[in-house]
Amino acid sequence: MGTSHNVMREDHSPDNVTKQAEMLVEKFKQLFHQLDASNCHTGLIDDVYRYDIRFEDSFHQIDGVAAFKDYCQSLYQNISFSSFKFHDQWVSRDSAMLTWTMHYAHPKLKWGKGIYVDGATHLRFDDKVYFHKDYFDGGSLLYEHVPVLGTVIQQLKKRLV
Repeated sequence: MGTSHNVMREDHSPDNVTKQAEMLVEKFKQLFHQLDASNCHTGLIDDVYRYDIRFEDSFHQIDGVAAFKDYCQSLYQNISFSSFKFHDQWVSRDSAMLTWTMHYAHPKLKWGKGIYVDGATHLRFDDKVYFHKDYFDGGSLLYEHVPVLGTVIQQLKKRLV
């Protein structure tokens, strides 16, 4: 008589893989609703990002979760507040694209008043995110709100229209 073995197997069906991807994207969005300077090194980032994360945006290229945590902590220490509103998202089994609007304030930009920036994020992942690239207009995020420089940029934009 044969021996019966109860073997637990992971469900890799297309529906389950898509659900896992959608759950990871939701964890990503929750992370950016919670993240601030006080919690960058508490494990929140580790729950979403792999140890070898590559992060890219208009100003940075960062490799590794430790460097990414340091970057986030430095970034959040220098702003008065930030929030994200996520709009559309497209999720596949190993990647996602999300559109968002960030609202933030920095004491040295736009006299400390709130700034809104639209952007998009491309993610690649397996069980965690290993690639994160943000797309946004660097001028609307930063340059246009720097005293004097912002006025020059606004004048240049008017000439181009």
